[in-house]
Amino acid sequence: MKRILISRTDSIGDVSLTLPMCQALRNKFPAAEIIFIGKNYTRPVVACFTAVDAFWDVDELFNQPITGQLEQLKADCIIHVFPNKKLAFLAKKAKIPMRIGTYHRVFHLFTCNVRPNFTRKNSSLHESQLNFHLLAPLGITEIPYFQQIQELVQFQAIETGLPTWIPSSKEELIILHPKSKGSALEWPLEKYMDLASQLADSGKTVCFTGTEQEGMQFRKFIPVHERIIDSTGKLSLTQLITLISRSNALVACSTGPYHIAGLSGIHAIGLFSMRRPIDPGRWHAIGPKAEFLVFDPTCQTCKKGKHCTCIENIEVSTVLEVIG
Repeated sequence: MKRILISRTDSIGDVSLTLPMCQALRNKFPAAEIIFIGKNYTRPVVACFTAVDAFWDVDELFNQPITGQLEQLKADCIIHVFPNKKLAFLAKKAKIPMRIGTYHRVFHLFTCNVRPNFTRKNSSLHESQLNFHLLAPLGITEIPYFQQIQELVQFQAIETGLPTWIPSSKEELIILHPKSKGSALEWPLEKYMDLASQLADSGKTVCFTGTEQEGMQFRKFIPVHERIIDSTGKLSLTQLITLISRSNALVACSTGPYHIAGLSGIHAIGLFSMRRPIDPGRWHAIGPKAEFLVFDPTCQTCKKGKHCTCIENIEVSTVLEVIG
């Protein structure tokens, strides 16, 4: 294998949990060029992972003339981790010899010549482990234990400048990231605000993070305190990664910054429901200091797969205790 393409054209958290398989490919094919195809906004996350040689913006690829697309897609193998119909047909047209995609996706029947048969929906495996099913055709046939997944993480934040109003002392800084763009069940905003107040009163500096749109949803509720900072809408993703790597802990639901915190090696605290397929068994962060909280591990409503609000019952005092 001289060139391997990995396609994951969805969100930051999903991309983060795909990176361990990139390291497994690097270990198996040390001389191969490994290229990640994704949405441009996820580029800074992939750039922190040394196993990947290059990042291609999928939209830039599609905007080229068809001859340019086919020329760029010269490779020995493409792995469609997240199904993308347009890219799958393009890879076939480019005559990539090995085109790996999931068995149950209908358009993969016409575009992929290797289709491992597995399902994500009802599996008890972690998302990062599930991705390894796609590597079996390349001779990586064992699904790693989660501890082995942790060992495949070689994430190094690319340092960039931060605004001067962000403190430099890592020990004092706690990040709170309340929103998820609808990708996860969320802990109530009032509990984040209570948590922020108690942390600030105890001498910690608290930094709220999120996009401008997210900040507009909760900015007016942020307590006025000299140790509480609102950075929503003010940081690029590269700056956010730097901020996370310089922080002591991050609290969030199952969202991109929680996964970045885990990969960065800081104390990443995820707040979850036990409902599949959004439970922590599938989606908790990878990292030596990553952990998660649920209100009731045996919640019967969650176990039945029904909508449940038990995440709202996680107490502020419980989160404070975990932060330490």
